[in-house]
Amino acid sequence: MTGVPASAAGGTGAKPVRGGELGPAAVNQAGLWNIANILTMVRLLLVPAFVLLLLHNGGYDPVWRSFAWAAFAVAMITDLFDGHLARTYNLVTDFGKIADPIADKAIMGAALVCLSVLGDLPWWITGVILARELGITLMRFWVIRLAVIPASRGGKLKTLAQGTAVGMYVLVLTGPLATLRFWVMMIAVALTVVTGLDYVRQAVVLRRLGIAAERVAAARAAQALQEAAGALGAVGDAGAAGAAGAAGAAGAVRTPAAGGSTAVTPALRPHRATGGTGRGGSGTASGRGEDREAAEARDAAEAER
Repeated sequence: MTGVPASAAGGTGAKPVRGGELGPAAVNQAGLWNIANILTMVRLLLVPAFVLLLLHNGGYDPVWRSFAWAAFAVAMITDLFDGHLARTYNLVTDFGKIADPIADKAIMGAALVCLSVLGDLPWWITGVILARELGITLMRFWVIRLAVIPASRGGKLKTLAQGTAVGMYVLVLTGPLATLRFWVMMIAVALTVVTGLDYVRQAVVLRRLGIAAERVAAARAAQALQEAAGALGAVGDAGAAGAAGAAGAAGAVRTPAAGGSTAVTPALRPHRATGGTGRGGSGTASGRGEDREAAEARDAAEAER
């Protein structure tokens, strides 16, 4: 019970990557039947076996309780090994994400409840520990969309203290060892409460930061959309202005004349070259002068007659 599921610590299932961080591509690439998941399954199967051994013959037989202690110890050790193997060889599956925390809480919860039923452990201790474990699990789901609460050193010490104390209560101890297990359990309860409050604080802070980050990202996205819309509008206005200018130029080149014919505007009338001069104006003046001289010659001839 170290915060992050042991057999879901991430990986490709291909080759070991020691000390490396896991990326998104590492998720769900390992097969179901890997060593980390097998150890998790063994821990799940040990839960009913542990309960049967602990409650055999009324729950007060020292021999059967020793067998129950052995099953509990194996379960706690497999929790350490499957976590180490998952982190070392990057073995991750959806089954491991779900089954690992269930196995952790199942073996501890079963031990606490059975010991309280037998009268060896006060119910308030069982209630405090189970409430903390279930509450933190729900809180992790509360913030999992925004961030992951990492397992702290205090949480690992809490797990070690709980396992040691519960293991001592499973055994039939008397004298100083019975007194010692009580104080070990008190240390475990204190660590349980303190680390639980610390997880609550982390969850609240992470949720606030996550919500603030989401708001900032949404504002930036809205600003980017507005800028993109403005750029598209400017391009559209420029295109409309260009089209209007082209239409105006075309209308100036050819305008309708009287009688339905089309006349060329003076500004765009082509020049007609005469006499190699290339000046249309001089050719027109010369033509008019020749007409005037021809008319004067006809008038003189008629006067002589």
